[in-house]
Amino acid sequence: MPTAAILIFVLVFALASTRGVHVGILMFVAACGVGTTIAGMPLREVVAGFPVTILLLVAGVTYFFGIAHLNGTIQRLMTAMLNRTGRRQAAVPIIFFTLAALASAMGSPQAGLVTAPVGMPTARQARLDPVLMAITINSGISAGAFAPTSLFGVITYRIARQAGIQIGSFTLLLAALVANLVLLALALILFRAPAVDVTPAAADTGVTAVSGGTQPWTPHQVATLACLIALVAAIAGCAWWRVEPDIALITLALGAVLALLDPSCGAQAFARIDWSTAFVVGGIVTYVGVLQKLDAVNLLGHAAMAMGTPALAAFVVCLTAALVSAFASTTAVLAALVPLAVPLATSGAVSGWALITALAVCATIVDASPFSNTGATLIASAPFDDRPRLRSRLLRWGMAMVLVGPLVLVPLLLVVSRG
Repeated sequence: MPTAAILIFVLVFALASTRGVHVGILMFVAACGVGTTIAGMPLREVVAGFPVTILLLVAGVTYFFGIAHLNGTIQRLMTAMLNRTGRRQAAVPIIFFTLAALASAMGSPQAGLVTAPVGMPTARQARLDPVLMAITINSGISAGAFAPTSLFGVITYRIARQAGIQIGSFTLLLAALVANLVLLALALILFRAPAVDVTPAAADTGVTAVSGGTQPWTPHQVATLACLIALVAAIAGCAWWRVEPDIALITLALGAVLALLDPSCGAQAFARIDWSTAFVVGGIVTYVGVLQKLDAVNLLGHAAMAMGTPALAAFVVCLTAALVSAFASTTAVLAALVPLAVPLATSGAVSGWALITALAVCATIVDASPFSNTGATLIASAPFDDRPRLRSRLLRWGMAMVLVGPLVLVPLLLVVSRG
């Protein structure tokens, strides 16, 4: 019976991917069907497995940062950073990595893609390889995506904590930041970014193309900036006092304050709540709850541990996450594989936080692949004649990361965790 439930899970995932149907909706319906028939659960019990806490987290984070995007505060911050790059060519990748990371940390990883329409043309103007700029932006997005205020961080951290795996609020962020800075350094070596000045024309049409930094800040933007500072301070304060921050409550409260100050902006921001992500996670987590009822999750965990050494099992889990994520939704991969990795993570054979962290990072560093939403957006944002080469090189990079991530991260994090 558990085997049948697992096969249905894989089939639904594949069907949603090939048919372009929302995986969360299909998975929730499948969870109800499998739960009430194969698992013999009351429908009420199946539905109770829907993670309302994650739904609130997604709603709060995307609502608050939706307001910050709509009223121009995020754009003002990005503009201020861009205008400080100067004309040094070597500074351009660093500044776009930082911009993408900050944008990604502010609610949704996809927010980091706002740097693509500026960054990809800037690469040509600054005489940089567009492959370098694409990897730079993807690495920045991957780094910021695991902040406590971003959806990947919210999903991974919350599911791990619910499974009893203790991960510090900034552990995921630090690991992702270090891993992606290393990848940025590797890309700088492979695709060469000489530290020379660009021409004035190139600088004027590229790096400083974003304008508006001299306009006065509106009262609503000032209030939003204050709320952003308050959010960071609250998270840092909770980490200092070793208290788990209720990010859903904090962001909903700050969003409510900003909505009261500008009701029209608050109404528009409501449409920016990422209900799609909430239901991707909700549907998969609900199905995983049914699998847990059937003890199928433990079955998979023991099957992984039976492969040989715990390190090999961890490698296979991370390799699966990377390979699937290169062709499918990273959000869905995290929601599906983090719970399925829990038995191995809680077995004591490997460090739980190290395995979950490695899995999460491996699932995102491959997103430069042309088959992912991030990679496709980066290619579409590049000048037309750069796209064929860019598509080919990003495919090679993405497939290389499928292997490099698990090969490097699993041994490294296991060694660090034991130390």
